[in-house]
Amino acid sequence: MADRLLLSDDEWKKRLSPEEYRVLRQHGTESPGVGCFLGTKDPGTYVCAACGNPLFKSGEKFESGTGWPSFTSPLTPDAVSEHHDRSYGMVRTEVRCARCDGHLGHVFPDGPPPTGLRYCINSVSMKHVPEGAPISLVTA
Repeated sequence: MADRLLLSDDEWKKRLSPEEYRVLRQHGTESPGVGCFLGTKDPGTYVCAACGNPLFKSGEKFESGTGWPSFTSPLTPDAVSEHHDRSYGMVRTEVRCARCDGHLGHVFPDGPPPTGLRYCINSVSMKHVPEGAPISLVTA
């Protein structure tokens, strides 16, 4: 993973769309079934929409039927960080970008083999980089 990217709230507001800011910085969730990456199968890498950190390979993506893009594992163990989330009366594991701390979604223990995990990720929190294209990290 590249060096951490820490910006002020005002800097994030300038860089992100209102919906990206709501999800990535305010821990929001997009509505189920509306994300642009539902049903896509294009080869490549999904990167953080806020900082460009590589998060997931397209080969780990699967159709979970939940209304959000789902992956069996992150690209590398240090691509994401996990945090306890007790919001909305639930106990869940939140997934954030390890580089910029942007909220991505949640991970659940009901995924397919080989990991048994389902990384349920908001489409708005990611961008897709086609296979073979360079990945560009956002700098301060």
